[in-house]
Amino acid sequence: MTISTPLTEMFGIDHPIVLAPMGGVSGGALAAAVSAAGGLGLIGGGYGDQDWVAEQFDLAGNQRTGVGFITWSLAEQPELLDEALAKEPAAVMLSFGDITPFAGKIKAAGATLICQEQTLEGARRAVAEGADIIVAQGTEAGGHGSSGRTTLSLVPAVVDAVGNTPVLAAGAISDGRGLAAALMLGAAGVLVGTRFFASQEALGMDAAKKRLTEAAGDETLRTRIFDIVHDLPWPEHFTGRAIANQFTEVWHGREAGLEAALDIERRHYQMAVADMNTDAAVVFAGEGLDLVETVLPASVIVESMAREAEKLLDKGARRN
Repeated sequence: MTISTPLTEMFGIDHPIVLAPMGGVSGGALAAAVSAAGGLGLIGGGYGDQDWVAEQFDLAGNQRTGVGFITWSLAEQPELLDEALAKEPAAVMLSFGDITPFAGKIKAAGATLICQEQTLEGARRAVAEGADIIVAQGTEAGGHGSSGRTTLSLVPAVVDAVGNTPVLAAGAISDGRGLAAALMLGAAGVLVGTRFFASQEALGMDAAKKRLTEAAGDETLRTRIFDIVHDLPWPEHFTGRAIANQFTEVWHGREAGLEAALDIERRHYQMAVADMNTDAAVVFAGEGLDLVETVLPASVIVESMAREAEKLLDKGARRN
């Protein structure tokens, strides 16, 4: 069987699998590989670098891809959205801020507007502002998110709250079982990050990818300390889920002390990044790490996830 959902119909894709636009990880090569395999690849625009985003679209070549931004980066660099829309992306995903100033321009350009939300209120507001797709992100997700609801409870609640607007499930989804479960909860597909971080095409340190294959979900935690040491002004209710390491052991829960020692600690941290030392440098990852055992081509990840979900759903449909 093949899985057809409002997501696959909307984009004309084979599998209801979308690459999370992870900053510094989801480059053009990875986005193109996911799209070529039948999913939808999103380039991680992150905090915004026009030249980098343009370069990644070029690397994606003729594959139909999209792009994602942390919303306040567009407020600081309005030209960034114009440059991205000039590349005719299939979709633009906005996360963590007010979409109001940008929704109209994105939709007028013919791109699908995807909005990532962590609450029912946020999902309803995004739909009212014109979102075409909602990503319901549970607290299990790697990278930035909230410490609020889990994917299992959030997804069906958002599905019910937004009516006919398709919903993607996000948070600890690493294989076909997660995709099948999301579809059974009413989602039209999944947004996958950590599993694609551990892919051959992903950007980022090889040491980080290796760490992903070694760690377990129990080793992750939500924390603000990596934003503090990077001097990134994230609102306190948004934390980053990462693999615990020596840096978190020293500073997690001692944020005020880190801020007081920031000059020294930032130098130490930058040295760790330069040395690719994941005992100190951040490796953002979700709780689905237990299912990430090896670094694979993105095409293999997409195909294996889709095939496993298809078999599980077919098996379930044939039960008496």
